[in-house]
Formats: sequence, structure tokens, C-alpha cells
Amino acid sequence: MIIVLTAVLFGAIGLVLAIGGVELVALSGSPFYLAAGIVFILTAILLLMRRKAALWLYGLFILATLGWAILEVGFDWWQLGTRGGLVILLAFLLLLPAVRRRLSGGDAPLWPVGIPVLIALVVAGYSITIDPLDKEGTLPTEAVVQTPAYGGEVADAEWHQYGRTPFGQRYSPLTQITTENVKDLKVAWTYQTGDVKQPGDVGETTYQVTPLKVGNRLYLCTPHNWAIALDAATGKEVWKYDPNVGLNPDRQHQTCRGVTYYADPAATAGTECATRVYLPTSDARLIALDAESGKICTSFAEGGILHLETGMPYNPAGYYYSTSPPAIADGKIIIGGAVNDNYSTQEQSGVIRAYDVNTGALIWNWDSGNPGQTQPIGPGETYTANSPNSWSVFSVDEQLGLIYIPLGNQVPDQIGIGRSENVEKYSSSIVALDIKTGAERWVRQTVHHDLWDMDVPAQPVLLDITRPDGTPVPALVGPTKQGDLYVLDRRTGEPIIPVSEQPAPGGAVEGDFSSPTQPLSALSFRPPRLEEKNMWGVTLIDQMACRIAFHKLKYEGQYTPPSLQGTLVYPGNFGTFNWGSVAVDPERQVMFGMPTYLAFTSRLVPRADVPPRGQDEKGSEQGLNRNDGAPYGVYMGPFLSPLGIPCQAPPWGYVAGVDLRTGQIAYKHRNGTVMDMTPLPLPFKVGVPGIGGPMITKGGVAFLGAAVDNYLRAYDLTTGRELWKARLPAGGQATPMTYALDDGKQYVVMVAGGHGSVGTKPGDYVMAFTLP
Repeated sequence: MIIVLTAVLFGAIGLVLAIGGVELVALSGSPFYLAAGIVFILTAILLLMRRKAALWLYGLFILATLGWAILEVGFDWWQLGTRGGLVILLAFLLLLPAVRRRLSGGDAPLWPVGIPVLIALVVAGYSITIDPLDKEGTLPTEAVVQTPAYGGEVADAEWHQYGRTPFGQRYSPLTQITTENVKDLKVAWTYQTGDVKQPGDVGETTYQVTPLKVGNRLYLCTPHNWAIALDAATGKEVWKYDPNVGLNPDRQHQTCRGVTYYADPAATAGTECATRVYLPTSDARLIALDAESGKICTSFAEGGILHLETGMPYNPAGYYYSTSPPAIADGKIIIGGAVNDNYSTQEQSGVIRAYDVNTGALIWNWDSGNPGQTQPIGPGETYTANSPNSWSVFSVDEQLGLIYIPLGNQVPDQIGIGRSENVEKYSSSIVALDIKTGAERWVRQTVHHDLWDMDVPAQPVLLDITRPDGTPVPALVGPTKQGDLYVLDRRTGEPIIPVSEQPAPGGAVEGDFSSPTQPLSALSFRPPRLEEKNMWGVTLIDQMACRIAFHKLKYEGQYTPPSLQGTLVYPGNFGTFNWGSVAVDPERQVMFGMPTYLAFTSRLVPRADVPPRGQDEKGSEQGLNRNDGAPYGVYMGPFLSPLGIPCQAPPWGYVAGVDLRTGQIAYKHRNGTVMDMTPLPLPFKVGVPGIGGPMITKGGVAFLGAAVDNYLRAYDLTTGRELWKARLPAGGQATPMTYALDDGKQYVVMVAGGHGSVGTKPGDYVMAFTLP
């Protein structure tokens, strides 16, 4: 009976491989899967005939599979293992005495299958010990400057803004925690906010906040926009403010990346609202709170509240709000806003507005649809509908008088028909505005005629880079979704590290066009072009399915335009870098980041074929994006196998270090495990995706959560090697920060609350770690 069952199993697998193999060959794909299917079927027939030749045939097939796999992927274990895993697993069935004894003549020898299995295991063992995709190297350790510009007067022990200072460096001068003692970090305190994901919440309900530390307080916000103050020493709640934003299924995001702190230099210390916390909300308000008590500062705007929908040409509830903390400079609070991607062409404006930080009076407005008019619009006037918006975090150089704005795209992201001249100029760019007037000083576009949702997603990072002759240059580092890092002179927007124009694929849908060239920075984490051999799967079968899907998609490399047949978008619109940005050490002038690699697909749907409106059919990174008012809707999502794992081979996530003076990538290591991606808690270090940001300390340690396994990790900034990790009770898709108390004791704080888009465990934890 066992030999019959074994034969049936081989035959069934062979049939699946043969049928899929025929389709793959018809698509000009690899003939291996068809050949494998034939071998499995022949092995099944020989087993039913009780022929020892089944063992010989299968043994030769093992060797052939091993040779084919090495030719395709070398000695990368994670790709070799999935090509050979099923083959070797089934070989053990043939080695069972119960099978061999039932072959003609009885007691068939082990070695026809056993020796090939042994060879395969030896190769597997060797491949486990190496990583051909790992890049070893070290960053320079010497300080280039002893007193770098951090951007703003922030004491070493404090963390006053999202990126610690207006420069957004995510760098702390604290040194108590070092590469030698970081392994001893322990939990100091844990606070639970009480803001947990609700049954009626939108899918992308996420904890993305980086707390601030001012004096003896921490200030943070939660996904439903509660503002909270904690005691920095104990984590105990000081006050909590709930703006009652309610639930709205039309919101695309339910999140808050941070609050903004302000101390009024003209106010008497201790008086009401002398210090403030500004809270952006998901119902399009900006609320001023007394930092001491959490009460509303009624002197600001209308009873303490700015209504950001003012001046918008369209105002459906839930379609516009700010997810990121505004910037404060020169007595102004400057804010942008997020619009719902791909819901409708009748979107709110992407206007950037500057208000008086004390009164809430509008001082200037910069609208990329009407960029020359920055004087406040009058009553009854509206801003340009559906102009590129800025949903991420701004950076400020008050000495230069400039604020740096990362801009997104016009809705719909994947269709460029009828875009205006201004949209073509400002979409997916970094813009420098005059803080006093809002006038544009320069613009640097990172994608021409963006058809792939390649918003500039990250806060630009400011530092001074020292030239070889010792001259400091005010620089800006702009991470992008497509993997380029733009290193620019922040005075002019001109490249410090060269940017060139490279040919790009054509073939946009009728009525649209694609840019013949696209910019490419000489400092880039763009991945190589995908090939069929890069398709992955747990078994030969789902790997074959990914290869078939790959050939059915339109793909001519990066920037292949969206299509009716479906286009492969790689890197995907999840981004190589996203809102977590990068961290820089301004003394050593080096950078630490987390490049992520996930392919996406986009398939355009003519308006007449878009299904009737359904409850879950709205703009998002997955599913149908309706694009009401546009000639096409679009189906989007990650490029996944039938088992729901990425079709392209890992690593899907790295940590990396860059010398910003030379523009050279020093190291690149797989980051994170599949611990929380699989039904079984397997700690395999595959290199997983993540969203969130890093933080660096002068002690030479970089901290990063972000990965889709629930850990906070510490790395040696010089080598990128992991030094310590702490298990988190929920997903850590936020950016850590650090501070010290008056006694010098240093803490690292991480928020663990999960991320709806990547499916990590939700929670409501704020955790502080310190040395014992």
C-alpha cells in the first residue's frame, strides 16, 4: 500500500508541475518545471511497476536539480533550499525500507538516491555558512568635525522634534549606551495608552509615533489622536487629551506620527500655555494644548483649534488630514496634509500653509498649483484642487531661512493624463520654501511624470558635509521610494553626489505618456532588474506559479508604465525608503538606513469595467483603487505567491551604512526574521520588510524596530552587525528615540502598536529601556 501511496503522491506533484511547466515554456520561461513534472510522473509509473529504475531516475534528477539551482542562484541558501526542499523531502520516502523492499528483487540499494541526497545536503550545509548577498564593510570611525551643526538649540539630553532637531538627523549626542554595554539594556518601564484598534477602524490603523522629550516630560500621540504626557523617569501618565475624532471608514489612514512642542519666548514661565503641544488630528484639525496641563489653549485660532479644511475646493469628511507633526520656525507653525490616494480626482489641495504660532492667523500659503501666489487667499477663495501634497515631515534650516518639503503625486498616482504644467514640475519632488514668505527657492524632482506612486515619503535630513579640502557644505539627504538618496546642496538644490538622467521604458496606455528618461543618483539602493530566476516560493510548485505570473506581467525594468495587462512595479510603491527616513551622524558624516524591497503590481481597469462601488473598494496599497473621475481604476497590491508570500526571493529588508563624504555604501546586511510572518515561530534571518525609522547615538549604536518581526534591535553603526534585541509585545513600526534624565541616566524609548498595512500585531505600548 505504501508504494502505491508514494506513487500517487509523485504522480500528483508531477501532473501539477507538468501542466504548469507547459504554460511556463509557452511563456518563454524555464523548461525545468516541465522536465521535473515528467520525471515525477515517470518515477510514479516505475514505482507502480515495482521497478528499481525509479531510484536511479530520481537520483539523477536530484543531481540535475542541484546543478540547475546552482547555475541559477549560486550558493544562496534561501533560494537553493526552496528549489531543492521538496525534491529532497520526497527522496526520503524512496529511501524508506518499506518502499525499497517492495521493488522487484527486494531490498533495492540505498545509494542510487542516498548518494545524491548526501551531496545535496553537503551543498546545503555549505550554503548555510555563507551569504553571497551580504556586503561586509565598515564606516569611518573618526569624527570629521568636533562640533557639528545639529540644527536648533536642543540640549543633549532632550528630543524636541520628530527627528530630535529641525535638521531631522535622528542623532543623539548621548554616550552612556555604547557598543560594549548595549547588550545589558533592560526594560525600565512600560506604559499602555489605552488607545487600541477598534472593530470599526480602517485597515491602516497604525502606531507610528516618535515621542518628544522636553524637561522631565515625554509627549506623544496615538492612532486616534490622543495627546499624552508622561513622566520621563517613571513612564507614569501626567495628562491625556482625547480630541474625539471618532471613526470614519472614508479615512485611508488612522495614525499620528508625532506632536510638535513650542515654548513661547515672550511668555512668562509658568503661565498658562507658555509651553504648548500642537496636535494634528485625522478629522483635519490642529489643536493647541498647554504642555503642562493638556488643556486647550483657547487663544490660538478659534478656541484653540485650526480647521484645516478651510479653503479647500472639496471637503468630504475623511479625505484630508495631517498625519505628521507640523514644523515651527520664525514664529510660524507650518503644516501640510495627506489626501486619500486614488479615491477621486476631486481631491483637496496639497497646499502648504504657515500660521502664526501664537494666534493661528494665516501668514502665507504655498500651493503647487499656483506657486507664485503665496499671500493668504481671501474669503471665498479656494486652493488648487488635487495639487501634489506633502503628508510626511518637513525639515528646517532657520539660518538659511528655508523649510524643506517632500512632495507626493497628484491623484490618481498611476494615470498621468491631463496633468498640468505645475503638477509635472512639482510632483514627487523636494521643494525649498522661504520661511518668511513661502516663496519657492528651489525644486528637485526625483521622478518625472510619476505613474508609480513614488512620492518623496521621508523627512529630508540636513547636515554639513566636509569636502576633501576641509570646506563644509550645507547638505540635504533625501531618501526616496525608488531607492535613490539625493545628496544636495541645501542652499540651491544642486547635487553634491551626481545625479544623471537614464533611459526609461515607454509604452503608457493610450492618452498617457511616460518620460523617456528618469533621474538616477550616484548614491542609490535601487535593486537590480528582476529576472525569472529571482522568483521564489516555499516549494517548486508555488515558485513555478510565481514564474508564470512574472511572465504574464508587463515588465521592462524599473519605471515600466502601468498597463491593462498588469505591470510589475519594482521597487514597489511601499518604497525602498518610506516615512521612517534615515539617520545620520553629523560628526562622522555617515548614514544608517533600512532599504526594503517588495515588488508590487498595478493593473489598469477602463472606467466602464470598474465594478459598482463596494464597501471595501477604495484607494489603498492593496485592492481596487476606484479613481473616480479618471478614465481608469487600478488594481494594486504586493506581488505575492499563492501562499501569500512575496514572489521575489529574499532578502526583502536590509540594514545599510553609507559614508556620505564619498557616497559609498559600506555595508548591507539582511535584517529581521520570519518569526512573526509564519504560523510557526521560526527565527530564520531571511531579511524581512519593515516600515519605520532608525536612530543613532554618539555611543556608536544605531537603534531600529520597523521590521515585521516584533523586535527592537541595536546595531554597531560602524559594521551594521546586530548587538542586541528586545522582544516587543506588538509590532514596532515606529522610530525610536533616546533621552537622559538629570542624573545622566540614558533611556531608549520605542512605541509598539503594530501597523495595519503590514499586518503586525496591534497594541498600545510605550516602552523605555535603560542600563541596569
